[in-house]
Amino acid sequence: MRSVFAFCIGLALIGASGAARAQSAAPHRDAPPLAKTETRLDTLFGALKRERNEKAAERIAARIQEQWNKSGSASIDLMMQWSQKAIQGQKFDVALDFLDEVVTLAPNYVEGWNRRATVHFLMQNYRKSMADIDRVLQLEPRHFGALAGMAQILESTGRKQLALQAWQKVLDIYPMQRSAQEKVSKLSEELAGEAI
Repeated sequence: MRSVFAFCIGLALIGASGAARAQSAAPHRDAPPLAKTETRLDTLFGALKRERNEKAAERIAARIQEQWNKSGSASIDLMMQWSQKAIQGQKFDVALDFLDEVVTLAPNYVEGWNRRATVHFLMQNYRKSMADIDRVLQLEPRHFGALAGMAQILESTGRKQLALQAWQKVLDIYPMQRSAQEKVSKLSEELAGEAI
């Protein structure tokens, strides 16, 4: 079923794939210049680190996510939309077909790797999820979502000390993230109790 579906999608996207490859060779005309995007992200991350109001920090984090979501390619954007619909329908194999294509066509697009890591996590394939998270963090070391995913996997597999360290990295980047604050507190207490 998966291979048949992939074949059908391959036929449907044959023109789109060629266009996407051409776009990866030359920047999409609507894509923001990389340097400008990086400067914008640096400014947003600085603001996120300084912000002490939880709701204001959430708004800044959402703006960072908007920047990460910009692929600069209509084909990639379409496959990302299709992958999201497949995830919502719990059709994880279908989502992986789209996301495999995304990371092949746009290997430097952070959100393609991050979304694929999420799908692997949902399928409880933690090894593959961690491999994709590693790629996300190579491309964007400040990706607090990928770090949170790593922390969840480490905690799920009983590596509490490493999970705590990952959650602390999230807080270094995004100090007002409530779930990270709660996890750091919980894991610190658990580890202190185990040391007694």
